[in-house]
Amino acid sequence: MIQKGFLPLITKLIEIVYAFLWGDLFTIPVMGSSVGISLMLLLLIPAGVCFTIRTRLLPVRLFSDMMKALKEKKETPDSLSSFQTLIISTATRVGMGNLVGVVAAVSLGGAGAVFWMWVTALLGASTAFVEAALAQKYKEPDPLYGGYHGGPAYYIHHFVEAKTGKTLRHSLTASLFAISGLICWCGISQVISNSVASSFQNAFHIPPIYSTVILVVLAAVIVLRKNATVKVLDVLVPIMAACYFLMTVFLIILNLDQLPGVFSRIFSEAFGLRQVAAGGFGAVVMNGVKRGLFSNEAGSGSAPCAAAAANTNHPAAVGLVQALGVFIDTIIICSCTAFIILLVPEEVTAGLAGMDLMQAAMNYHVGGFGVVFIAVILWLFSFSTFIGILFYARSNVAYLFGDNWFSQTAYKVLALIMLFIGGLAAYTFVWDLGDVGVGLMTVFNLAILFPLSGEALASLRDYENTYKKKGL
Repeated sequence: MIQKGFLPLITKLIEIVYAFLWGDLFTIPVMGSSVGISLMLLLLIPAGVCFTIRTRLLPVRLFSDMMKALKEKKETPDSLSSFQTLIISTATRVGMGNLVGVVAAVSLGGAGAVFWMWVTALLGASTAFVEAALAQKYKEPDPLYGGYHGGPAYYIHHFVEAKTGKTLRHSLTASLFAISGLICWCGISQVISNSVASSFQNAFHIPPIYSTVILVVLAAVIVLRKNATVKVLDVLVPIMAACYFLMTVFLIILNLDQLPGVFSRIFSEAFGLRQVAAGGFGAVVMNGVKRGLFSNEAGSGSAPCAAAAANTNHPAAVGLVQALGVFIDTIIICSCTAFIILLVPEEVTAGLAGMDLMQAAMNYHVGGFGVVFIAVILWLFSFSTFIGILFYARSNVAYLFGDNWFSQTAYKVLALIMLFIGGLAAYTFVWDLGDVGVGLMTVFNLAILFPLSGEALASLRDYENTYKKKGL
């Protein structure tokens, strides 16, 4: 009886927290429509605007430096380069949302949503810089895996120690961030396997149990080995991103005459010239903005867990690399999906949404091969995401339980169990738990990011005034 009453109570609590974090706190009337403002939107957009201004338009001004920072070499064999940490963060950013999420944004908000997705990416890049630079500054040696580890839990901990003047074993806020992250990544594990199992069943008629077992076994072989994660992602992520990008380029070349019309639709609908009359301007803006926020992860505190592992000559260089990661995910990968859809005549996709829309678009472009291609790409995106989030988990597990193999392995096994369960059945409250986790991560991370941002900005000034000028 207790168990029967306990689970509904937990589920209800998750729903309440989810609604508080992601639901509309209030609405703003805009041009015959209304824009719902959630807590996440209220936190992330002002943060992006603030950091973009304080870094003096970093995404535009220092774009060339972002590219140069990729060339930095690691100093020790057991550490990671800036480029390798970019690969890890890209692996987790590039996932199902780059396909289904973008499709949803375009189908609900129209072509104009793409423009607002781009704007959100530009703002998020500065936030990504700040949190990555801080993660690099407060990184610690990793006695288990070698190199370094860190992230928000660590710079939050140091901030609290500095404010209290006490040496602490654990900080409450840092611990809450770490717990939220571990909860989030367990929830995401279920979403990943469910998406993969569904896509393979639709494309190849493979029963979910078979695709799930294969997925779990392959994942276990990689994540349960000491340093296999980075080696696999070094190969997998560039291949999958290149394949998807090249497919998009191929489709653009085939439909080159339509490209001016696509851009015309994006910019005209971005400002609701057609949607205002129908009262849909709010949907255009919000679907693009929300997709950008979900996709680039800037401010959530996940990517800094990878950024801290880099062995670099300057913290700001890692920040620039992670800012570039936002561009890769949102400006390139998400745009690829949007172009695939928008290059299809509107009458072909009318009334369709979700993966039905995506599959119809690919079928229009390349026939039956398109369905298979999307299924394989979704598998690669999802698989790399799972491997990447377990890399993120390392530092948070270490912060909570200390540097020991038992706790590291225990969390990996838990995530693999969630991966298996998700492939066979979808539990809504677990999916919501993933969103609750990332929402709480964002709250705890941004609460400290603002007061600590001065240190990241000081690092940026030192990079520009000293490091960059000397050509180091």
